[in-house]
Amino acid sequence: MSAAKSLYRIFRNPPSTPRTNPTPPKPHNLLIKSLYNEQNLTKLVENFKKCSEIPSFRRQHKIYRITVVRLASAERFSSIEEIFQHQKKYDSITREGFAVRLIYLYGKVGMFDHAFKLFDELPQLNCQRTLWSFNALLSACVWSKQFNKAEELFREMPLKLSISPDVVTYNIVIQALCEMGSFDSAESMLSEMESNGVKPNVFTFNTIMHKFYDNGQFCVGERIWDMMEKSGIAPNIVTYNSKMQGLLSAGKLAEVFELVEELHTRKLKPSLNTYNILIRAYCSNGNLDEAKKMYDCLLKDGFLLSRSPFRMLIRCCCENGDLDLALKLCEENMSVISDIGSDILQLVVDGLVKRSRVEEAERLVNATSNIYDLKLKMPSVDE
Repeated sequence: MSAAKSLYRIFRNPPSTPRTNPTPPKPHNLLIKSLYNEQNLTKLVENFKKCSEIPSFRRQHKIYRITVVRLASAERFSSIEEIFQHQKKYDSITREGFAVRLIYLYGKVGMFDHAFKLFDELPQLNCQRTLWSFNALLSACVWSKQFNKAEELFREMPLKLSISPDVVTYNIVIQALCEMGSFDSAESMLSEMESNGVKPNVFTFNTIMHKFYDNGQFCVGERIWDMMEKSGIAPNIVTYNSKMQGLLSAGKLAEVFELVEELHTRKLKPSLNTYNILIRAYCSNGNLDEAKKMYDCLLKDGFLLSRSPFRMLIRCCCENGDLDLALKLCEENMSVISDIGSDILQLVVDGLVKRSRVEEAERLVNATSNIYDLKLKMPSVDE
């Protein structure tokens, strides 16, 4: 049975969402909307600080995250620090959950030193430090790419704080070790967890297996897979995606397709990454028909194709002479057309011109003419 047929069999329609009557916007929602719309970053910082006076505003995690990301994108890190220092005026800082949010956000934008400083200050701010905030600090290490620091803190802080690491703690440290390339050390953490009475979960095993599969060490990956199943933990779709991605990178396409039957047997619903991998696999194999079936399944599941397989699918269409689908893919995805790249789009234009479909080629060129990164050219009919 083809991979596409197997995926059709495990496709499930998403549940319908009941309609609800609209409710009037709350006052803090209007304030949040005004911050979203503020383009002057200096005013944004000042208005954010004013809004922070409202307790209900301080409970809105999303606006904190989006504001921090906006400021970091503009390299306004001092403004992030200004906003966060301002938060210490309010009693919210005495609640560990609020402090954890700030530590997380510091880490998300690479400001680990500030995250560590805040964690260190929590007792003076009358905020208790538990495993919750410690795990947030470790996460900040990973997000800030301070991988060595994560391992160092893991060895030092639990005893100092009189806390016992849980599975989340170990998962973060394992991720840090994997990012450093210390795969053997990451695997050895499984034994340490067992010794300390901490049961690994599927995320623990997935993190380690992904790195081994990604580096072509399939024997080690399979050994850890066996350990996982012997522990009573079933692989999920992320587990299969990691294995399929590793096999695809190693050129083992037949084994990639075999795994689809296992997905059906285990009744695992494909993710976007599953479809991306299979479309890339079929395109690499020159099998446009199966790639198109995967694309149809992807759309039925409500996903949008990612950049790399999108490029491969359009290229495969051009190489197999299916310019109708290539043009359709381009025209139906104009909102993300710049992500496809001018090199792939030029293949479509050139193919259309060679087939004397000049008007369609011109339509595509004109449709992308206002996009800065795309400079498509109309070849002469004789080229």
